[in-house]
Amino acid sequence: MNILVVDDEKNIRFTLTDILTDEGYHVKSVDTGEKCIKLLKKQRFDMLILDVRLPGMDGIQVFEKILQSEIDIDVLVISGHSGIQTAVKAVKLGAYDFIEKPLSLSKLLTAARNIAEKRSLQISVNQNQSEKKQKYNMIGESPQIKIIRDTINKVAPTEAKVLIRGESGTGKELVAWAIHEESNRKEKPFIAFNSAALPSELVESELFGYDKGAFTGADKRKIGKLELAHRGTLFLDEIGDMSMATQAKVLRVIQEGTFERVGGENTISIDVRILAATHKNLEDMIEEGYFRQDLFYRLNVLPITIPPLRERSGDRLYLANHFLKHFCSEMKIKVKKLTPNAGILLDTYNFPGNVRELKNLIERLCILVSTDKIAKKDIIPHISGLNAAKEEYSFMSASNFADAKRDFEIQYLTEKLKNYNWNISLTAENLGMKQPNLSRKMKDLNISRYNQ
Repeated sequence: MNILVVDDEKNIRFTLTDILTDEGYHVKSVDTGEKCIKLLKKQRFDMLILDVRLPGMDGIQVFEKILQSEIDIDVLVISGHSGIQTAVKAVKLGAYDFIEKPLSLSKLLTAARNIAEKRSLQISVNQNQSEKKQKYNMIGESPQIKIIRDTINKVAPTEAKVLIRGESGTGKELVAWAIHEESNRKEKPFIAFNSAALPSELVESELFGYDKGAFTGADKRKIGKLELAHRGTLFLDEIGDMSMATQAKVLRVIQEGTFERVGGENTISIDVRILAATHKNLEDMIEEGYFRQDLFYRLNVLPITIPPLRERSGDRLYLANHFLKHFCSEMKIKVKKLTPNAGILLDTYNFPGNVRELKNLIERLCILVSTDKIAKKDIIPHISGLNAAKEEYSFMSASNFADAKRDFEIQYLTEKLKNYNWNISLTAENLGMKQPNLSRKMKDLNISRYNQ
């Protein structure tokens, strides 16, 4: 990590340079604000240790210049007792923290380590973004998806809040990602946070971070998702699962652009665009007292509703072929193709799990089907018998009696075998069949426990 020290006291500059160099950091120092700005324009630094009282341009003026130039650097402010108010002002403007003189070297080193950790996390996030950028985009040719694409193109360049609504598995995060990628923040982090994926007591510490000693086990400062998203986009998935207390803190971030870490006293300024998503009816939750009305109106500036896959005519087969190419390429195998009957099956099945279910199904088929073609018989064991709607499809949507009979036999025998933990002898005995006959039937119908 590269560190720049700015202080007009020579002894402080030399001392900090020696100590930080011994810790493995690359350190340079200057004695004025003017030299600092000049150097920052020529060389990249990760951390700036900035004295608030400087000859000529003072620390606050330096920090304001950094903000205006959008230089990506974490600023640690240092000051004597008389400059505390000025240091606090810098923190409110977005400085990482401040330390009072005489300097506590342990606090200084802790801050440096925390900033290094934060930077490392941001690099990891950016790498993940780069990988995502290459793999994912808004896929589909249905009129509904074309309308969503058009809405994304209109809303992305703005800073407007967007509430994305849709059933689980419809691709709400993908829409948020697309908005970020088309925005002026695309070079900055995109951080996704799912409130439903964590116990309620952990949501705030993960979202806002926490300071050392905030609770039992908090032996060091942790940077939260919100702070990692600074200057970028924070996607709050399943916001309807947030507690009322957390909703209040999110509302403050939206209104004031400030927050405190759990157990922390310093108010942190943040520049972040918030996108939110939910599969719940927030209007009903407001009526029942489970969601804040003021937060809803703040988030619902530009709503986007993603239709379920069953309502996207033509997209099921389009997506299936896209995922086939993707997973076969990823597995470095020849691209498999769907037979006509397999295509009809996928294009008419309602996919209650939406795009996520379809994607998982195609990945599973790419792994399990050893031939170059995926047939209807390969697909049926993986979608039949899960619910009444699927059962109705399996039998009533068959094109002829022979297919309906086959579908029934696959589903019936699969369920019987599951009941006996795939013990063929016991299953055959229960069915009143001979074991060889059942084994032959299973082979003919491509029934196997490894296809489940």
